[in-house]
Amino acid sequence: MFERIWAIIVKEFLQVFRDPRMKFTIFVSPLVQILVFGYAATMDITNIPTAIYDLDNTKESRDVIRAFTYSKYFTVKRYVYNDKEQRKVIDKSLVSAVIRFNRGFARNLKDNKGGELQIILDGTDSNSASIILGYANQIISEYNYKLLEERATIFLKRSDVVPNVELRDRHWFNANLESKNYYLPGVIALIVTIMSLLLTSMAIVREKEIGTIEQLIVSPIKSVELILGKIIPFGIIAITQVFLITMIGVFWFKVPIRGSILLLFGSTVLYMLTTLGVGLFISTLSSTQQEAMMSVFLFNFPATLLSGFAYPIANMPRVIQYITYLNPLRYYLIIMRALFLKGVGIRILWPEMLALLVIGLSIIGFSSLRFQKRIG
Repeated sequence: MFERIWAIIVKEFLQVFRDPRMKFTIFVSPLVQILVFGYAATMDITNIPTAIYDLDNTKESRDVIRAFTYSKYFTVKRYVYNDKEQRKVIDKSLVSAVIRFNRGFARNLKDNKGGELQIILDGTDSNSASIILGYANQIISEYNYKLLEERATIFLKRSDVVPNVELRDRHWFNANLESKNYYLPGVIALIVTIMSLLLTSMAIVREKEIGTIEQLIVSPIKSVELILGKIIPFGIIAITQVFLITMIGVFWFKVPIRGSILLLFGSTVLYMLTTLGVGLFISTLSSTQQEAMMSVFLFNFPATLLSGFAYPIANMPRVIQYITYLNPLRYYLIIMRALFLKGVGIRILWPEMLALLVIGLSIIGFSSLRFQKRIG
């Protein structure tokens, strides 16, 4: 039995490494993806292109403008001088925000009536617009506090600091709130998912296309031996890919990994049960490699959307939240992010690992029942 499985494993490795396109897919494609996604998958918004429309043109309005430009968030790209220009820079996406001061801004501040400024945002991307508005509110709040402190000091005729409540925050696990530290472990999980699905889904289909499936049918190889011989090589390749792209994430992108490396690879093995099982199932249903590839993308897209990679599961409708419990990528993402950022162990992650084991064994079992040592 072991000799026959080993023979199939050797055959699969030889077949994979003999094909230049397959070698590119296995080794080059994941590296390109992690580099591209590593830089692109970020929610940090800095250097926001901003226009200034200052109808007041006073020291006070310039102080507020200085508060915006001294932050790392807003970069003044141009000044506008009438409503037509203001509309033009937003309509043509020349800037993402316009900060407008109406006449009387400084006078109202001095008369304690409250100076008003307007920030006009490009709301095409609602998420980015909300983040930009949060930055603006933070800057204005700091400016108001500074202004009140100055006036209170003058009123009290002393230089003492005015009594106040100071909020000191502390961010655990991701002290600088860098979004890449949150998204990059998810990107690693996505790359492993798509690569293992693609490779395994073509395992049986390739035999059909080149006409060797008939030879396997008449051979003494059992179905379980053929399944193991087909998925073990791609499991080994997937584990190797995890190692390579994890090293890039840690040493190139400086993403911390605080948890156990052994637990990371152990969880990956459990997750491979699901992806290899799904890939094998797709392979038994497909007649051509193109059909298998399209089926992989048809499965991968909803799995990614329902995993919590980009959108919090808690914000999804209740029915959809229940459906996500059937998605193995959901549990693997939790494990990856917890190991990278929190450094927790199996005592915390055992429910997710148990879920992966149950789902993986179920999918492998179902795929094995569906698989027949025959064509189609």
